[in-house]
Amino acid sequence: MLRALRSMLFYASFTLWTLIWALLLLPFPLLPQSWRYWGCGTWARVASYLFSWSIGVRYRVQGLENIPAGPCVILSNHQSSLETLLLWRYFPRLSFVLKAELLRFPIIGWYLPLGQPIAINRQAGRQALKQVLEEGEKRLRAGIPVLIFPEGTRQGCGELGAFHQTGVALAQRAGVPITPLALNSGCFWSRHDWRMRSGELHLHFGPADNGEGRSNQVTDRLREWIAAEIRQMPAHDD
Repeated sequence: MLRALRSMLFYASFTLWTLIWALLLLPFPLLPQSWRYWGCGTWARVASYLFSWSIGVRYRVQGLENIPAGPCVILSNHQSSLETLLLWRYFPRLSFVLKAELLRFPIIGWYLPLGQPIAINRQAGRQALKQVLEEGEKRLRAGIPVLIFPEGTRQGCGELGAFHQTGVALAQRAGVPITPLALNSGCFWSRHDWRMRSGELHLHFGPADNGEGRSNQVTDRLREWIAAEIRQMPAHDD
């Protein structure tokens, strides 16, 4: 019962905050890109605080010192919608690679373009890969980190899917480092249960990898690091 009440509290506060902020964001498409990033980041940061407050989740972050000062590719496992909210807390500018269907989502999807995401059609195959490489390189050349979920879809708590090599290929093409990120967000906000759970949510940033070697070899060693970190992370409290 407590889980359900906490979850309803979050959904209500999140919806109210999103509606209020959506109205305030109406003129932002006319403003400079730096303001647009600020608008997206502010929405996400407040939403992540609402999640922590209403659900009883504590954030534990390790390895912030590993994030390069310049542009990089962030390679993260993917378990929950929470990642979109959490990562804006640590990056003032960030471009997500996401599925194009999300842009059709009411309100949130309408404003996603403010953050300059790379929206791909996952059914497009090689064309989608080309789009990520070309648009991702443009973002990186502009000094904007690019976040890629190499599993391509969300996994369950403690699970890790196969990695595609696009993120590593992009980093090698642009000549930037790769920062691995391991997290256990799916233990608290699962795609299979509307009720959320309390506990300690971990985000671990690993040492930057220079991307030397074949893309499949680099991808494998980054996946191994993420897998090892996930195995050490606790599950939910309740």
